[in-house]
Amino acid sequence: MIRPLAQKDLPQLVDLLAWMDQDASRGVMAPESRSPEGLYWEVLALGGEADWETLVIEEDGRLVGYAALYPFWEGGALEGPLVQGPEGKKLLEKLIARARARGYPTLHAFPQESNRSLRWMLEEAGFAAQHTTYFFAIPRADLTYPPPPDVHIVVEEPPDPETYRQLYQACEDNWAQRLSWSDEELVEHFDDNEVTLLVAYRFADGALHEALGMVELERDDDWAEIAYIGVIPEQRGQGIGRALLGAAANLAFADPHVQKLRVRAHDHEKAAMELYKQLGFQLEEAVVTYTLDLDQA
Repeated sequence: MIRPLAQKDLPQLVDLLAWMDQDASRGVMAPESRSPEGLYWEVLALGGEADWETLVIEEDGRLVGYAALYPFWEGGALEGPLVQGPEGKKLLEKLIARARARGYPTLHAFPQESNRSLRWMLEEAGFAAQHTTYFFAIPRADLTYPPPPDVHIVVEEPPDPETYRQLYQACEDNWAQRLSWSDEELVEHFDDNEVTLLVAYRFADGALHEALGMVELERDDDWAEIAYIGVIPEQRGQGIGRALLGAAANLAFADPHVQKLRVRAHDHEKAAMELYKQLGFQLEEAVVTYTLDLDQA
């Protein structure tokens, strides 16, 4: 039986997530919490406020499936489907129908690269793989690297939304998620004490001039993540990106609670992945982004 998630399901959802964690080939985007209380706030309380729709599969009183539908960019996205047994296709079909009912033009899903069964199910339903994102991590380390003599790296406090948007657009040549954010959304994002933006500027005559690149650092308890790093194309090859990485790492590890730094790279970013490996980062996971065009499906 497919039905909405209820608070009484949360202990069994913990068990289902633990089952997923045991094997990377079962992995898919799913809730981060691993306790009933944490799941209540993440999925039921906060998720409800953000217009999430959560569904589960129950068989003989046992929870064997979970998925959630939520707004994402201009369309929608899925947590899951995470399913024990053969009912995943029915759950996916229901989620697609609900996405259409909401008027979403597209629907995204994020299985682990090694989750062949879910990837096959998504492809059978018409989803197409867009790219793979590789996540690397390194324990506490000194990654210091000096920028070129005429480049200074500074913490932007607070970042100006239009300046950030222009630099982001100049650096990024593959996706444009942040370009759709309003000034208010950008201000709210960077107002979070756990989010820091560092910008590399040309430095001459005792003053900062044009922005050349940036790195965005996010912290969460005992780990930190470089959410974005970029250098404008005409300034690449000078070590600016490497220096930004080092500056972000130093800032992250200045907090004694931070024990790990994560970075990410898309499958086409071969040079970045090679650099991370050379510096000692280890691959943690690979996530494939799938998209379904609901206007054509």
